Amino acid sequence: MGAANKWSDTAMLVIDMQKEFVDPAMKHDPDGRDVELFRRRFYSGGKGPAMKGSQGAEMADGLVIKEEDYKLVKTRFSSFFATNLDSVLKTSGIKNLVVVGVQTPNCVRQTVFDAVALDYEKVTVIVDATAAASPEIQMANVRDMKNIGVETPTLEDWSRQA
Repeated sequence: MGAANKWSDTAMLVIDMQKEFVDPAMKHDPDGRDVELFRRRFYSGGKGPAMKGSQGAEMADGLVIKEEDYKLVKTRFSSFFATNLDSVLKTSGIKNLVVVGVQTPNCVRQTVFDAVALDYEKVTVIVDATAAASPEIQMANVRDMKNIGVETPTLEDWSRQA
């Protein structure tokens, strides 16, 4: 089996790698109308995380979306909630997902749980290519994802398998 065939049914989801989420020193509506009710309080006076058009909503330095990549704008933790991602992936023949990005307890975790619920055959989270606010939070969420059948290798281990 050639390398191209091996990966033809696999997609990598890169979650929330905007400057706001990876730069500790920034996609949403300035009034917070497109976020969960409990987060709307963070969007007062036209300020909030990753607001549309803000510098914080830009991709993190070094990341580039290529023409063949599919860019999805989401407004909730899960990349699947109220988006066409599942349809795009399944009509493209995707059966397996590899997930990287931030924040593990929020967007990464919810996307992974939804991927499992949507019956993707193999869901893999590269543990050292994801991040949370602390190592303890990261490992607790990794443990929860492992408990639902998600594979959780390091990048080095995953690369050896590939």
